[in-house]
Amino acid sequence: MDRNQQKFGHLQAAQRIWAIASVHGDALRLGKLHDRIWGRLAAGDQVVYLGNLLGRGPAVSETLDHAIAFRRAVMSVAPAEQDQVIFLRGAQEEMWQKLLQLQFATDPRGVLTWMFDQGVGATLEAYGGSQDDAFAAAKKGAIGLTRWTQALRAVMSGRPGHMALMSALKRACTTDNGPLLFVNSGLDPSRPLDSQRDSFWWASSGFARIAEPYGNYKRILRGFDPAHPGLAETRYTVTLDGGCGFGGPLLAACLSPDGEILHRIEV
Repeated sequence: MDRNQQKFGHLQAAQRIWAIASVHGDALRLGKLHDRIWGRLAAGDQVVYLGNLLGRGPAVSETLDHAIAFRRAVMSVAPAEQDQVIFLRGAQEEMWQKLLQLQFATDPRGVLTWMFDQGVGATLEAYGGSQDDAFAAAKKGAIGLTRWTQALRAVMSGRPGHMALMSALKRACTTDNGPLLFVNSGLDPSRPLDSQRDSFWWASSGFARIAEPYGNYKRILRGFDPAHPGLAETRYTVTLDGGCGFGGPLLAACLSPDGEILHRIEV
């Protein structure tokens, strides 16, 4: 498989695309949002989760359960060979995968402190860990951290579909007919798509500087903005973040293949 096919999602022949903003472990809101989307779902519709399913909220594991079940339901509406549901990697997923490799960090305690400030603690608790356990493992060095992360992996592997979802995360998603690009939080307009690296989840400030088309894309959509502005549109961008996980609502938007917003849902 081409490396870009592994890193980037591609929606083919979509009639409409449902984009779901950052959830941050709020399973209750995600369940309600899925119900609202399901009532409007039609054959040919495809779905993009814009990252940050994990982190911050009270029900991280249940959030992944909801997403996995909804993917299965969407795929049953009009079965196709290509994937009709894409999950993007957000900052929370990136941190979680780095935490599961913490034994390789040069400063594990410093990394942990920063991650907990960013909300990774909710994901850790969802898989049986705690902040105290994390720092205790860090004191034991690489061997202690390896045992600790292996235990977390074992718990996650015991939750059906969770490891598979994490393995399927994409850095960004495009539509096959050209005009739309979906990212988690940011984009460096000066760099090509395959050179963005971690800009997708850490370079949120660059998104605001997009004042002309980026490559061949008509519109770029993101699902997280630290300011949580709700649904914010410019000529070339759409931000979709009501602050779910920070006390605000969860948003989704249904788009036409050329980027027109057809429906907006807020729960």
